Amino acid sequence: MAKEKTAYVCVQCGYQSAKWLGQCPSCREWNSLEETAVGITDKKTAVVDTGERAVLLKDVSMEDTARWTTGYVELDRVLGAGVVEGSVVLAGGEPGIGKSTLFLQVADSLAKSGKRVLYISGEESLRQIRLRAQRLGIESDIRLLAETEVNNCVARIRENAPDFVVVDSIQTMYSSRLGPAAGSVSQIKECASLLTREAKTSGTAIFIIGHVTKEGAIAGPRIMEHMVDTVLYFEGERQGTFRILRAVKNRFGSTNEIGVFDMRDDGMHEVENPSGLLLGERAKDASGSCVYPAIEGTRPVLLEIQALVSLTSFQMPRRMTAGLDFGRMALMIAVLEKRMGLKLYNQDVYCNVAGGMKLNQPAADLALAASIVSSFRDAPITDAVAMGEVGLTGEVRAVGQIEKRLIESAKMGFKKAVVPKTNLAGLKAPAGIEVIGVRHVFDALEVLI
Repeated sequence: MAKEKTAYVCVQCGYQSAKWLGQCPSCREWNSLEETAVGITDKKTAVVDTGERAVLLKDVSMEDTARWTTGYVELDRVLGAGVVEGSVVLAGGEPGIGKSTLFLQVADSLAKSGKRVLYISGEESLRQIRLRAQRLGIESDIRLLAETEVNNCVARIRENAPDFVVVDSIQTMYSSRLGPAAGSVSQIKECASLLTREAKTSGTAIFIIGHVTKEGAIAGPRIMEHMVDTVLYFEGERQGTFRILRAVKNRFGSTNEIGVFDMRDDGMHEVENPSGLLLGERAKDASGSCVYPAIEGTRPVLLEIQALVSLTSFQMPRRMTAGLDFGRMALMIAVLEKRMGLKLYNQDVYCNVAGGMKLNQPAADLALAASIVSSFRDAPITDAVAMGEVGLTGEVRAVGQIEKRLIESAKMGFKKAVVPKTNLAGLKAPAGIEVIGVRHVFDALEVLI
């Protein structure tokens, strides 16, 4: 006779154990294992061959996969030139950051272009969705469904045959075939699996919205991220208007691209010139600020790196970063103390990337070091950008895509650029900007400050 098989599954990482454990051996979380039904086994059940047949590599069709433009250039860039037919995209972010708003606007844009769109909500009633649509000015033919049972959702997808489906959110969905409540590891895994299977068999593109944990990861088992084709994360402060959409996994494009949005009362608006937005409130005559031309995917973006250095009254100076890697800041402070003789051992150092951006690129070392020295000497850096990796001996190493960075800097009105000396070979500098090559951090700071 068949019997139900259970296991203890970690709600944080999906680790399975045959017995209950106080601490998960995988993610080290306490009291995170829950008893979950994992399937039914029957030793007398015969193997039934109903699967696909293997084919030769050369026999696989090479027809181009259909892509749909969403009407939002920023989102299309992150997805890799649009939504792929039959793809599954998982989007996560903090509550109130604008996930539901953006994808309701995307659903409206696709419906206006002639696509059949189905919006499934497990969190809001149909009236609530209509009220939000009115606030956003949406009046297109979007089919709405308020449902939380995933099998009923799949049945409605097959009934309406949409081209595009939004599921908001995966944590509210459940399958009546499983015992645990909605939001448990087994329920999220089962619901994601059913939706993914339906997308692949029907060719419907499905966007799944997910909640995030306090650590910022999408809630549920990590295997859910392996099931889907693309994983997107929203970044930004809820109190602010700046939103950044970033791909951490993409089977149909690069994961280096970002989309920049501005959250307003009437919905999400694309930001065509992120550099202008990020530098719009920069104080030009203030010390402790240096502009760094970053490369996000194929797009150059000018970021303001800020530093505040002040004398401490405590024995142990304080070091803090926001948007920067703490280890890189510690390295720059050590290099400045050793190679330039700056006395920072009795100084508090605070570093920040303006606009809520996150930066973890070695090419930003020179701009970070320049902002620290600028604040320490109370000497502003005007009309200049800096880029270059700084080694432990103080040398400035080459960076990639130097011409794109310089073109963006010149377009934003900067007159001077400090770059590694090795990048000058064969460089075609744009008009209107002076490019100065340096070999050592000391030489760079002499030019900037």
